[in-house]
Amino acid sequence: MNKRFSFPSVAFVAFFASFAFLTSCAQSDVVYRPSPQILPSHIRKIAIRPFVNKTQQFALEDKLMISVTNRFLTDGTYKMTSLDDADGIVSGEIARYIHIPIAYDANLVATQYKLDVVTHIRFVDKTTNEILWEETNLVGTIAYPTSSLPGGMTEEQAREIVWEQLAKDIHKRTIKGFGSVTGESKRKISPSVPSSTPATTEEKYKP
Repeated sequence: MNKRFSFPSVAFVAFFASFAFLTSCAQSDVVYRPSPQILPSHIRKIAIRPFVNKTQQFALEDKLMISVTNRFLTDGTYKMTSLDDADGIVSGEIARYIHIPIAYDANLVATQYKLDVVTHIRFVDKTTNEILWEETNLVGTIAYPTSSLPGGMTEEQAREIVWEQLAKDIHKRTIKGFGSVTGESKRKISPSVPSSTPATTEEKYKP
């Protein structure tokens, strides 16, 4: 009896070992993709805490507040309410405002500027007092020709575009969860300003 079943048993073991080996090889090529971290179901009402402006530029926080609030109101996924009545709160700081010339004409007059507004944004579950998500170095950026050139704009007009960028990213990060928006590396925000360049920026980039 033992000899009758010895061959099938060996064949079965060999087959199983080969299958396990092939399976492990196949799995080595699998890329881990975590599922999006969407807000908990108990969060239905959201408030925007006034942003903190850590730059020397006046009233930036108000402009960002208006843009973010309008983005959430237009979407309508969550009800916007007061801080006292909210289930979750968006808050953060405007950390840096960097406005530098990046192109010049033959007379060394600036013809193009680059604007970076760097923020640090978080979302707090008011029920548990936990930070559900946080994005450091969330940047709104634009390069634009000066208003004296065709298609150019003023610094204020460039700011409005940046506020819309940031509001869109903050809203998207809240609605669609982890991985939908990520902060920028500080080294990617803006190049160093050459020593011969006039200091026209609120804060010179430091790598």
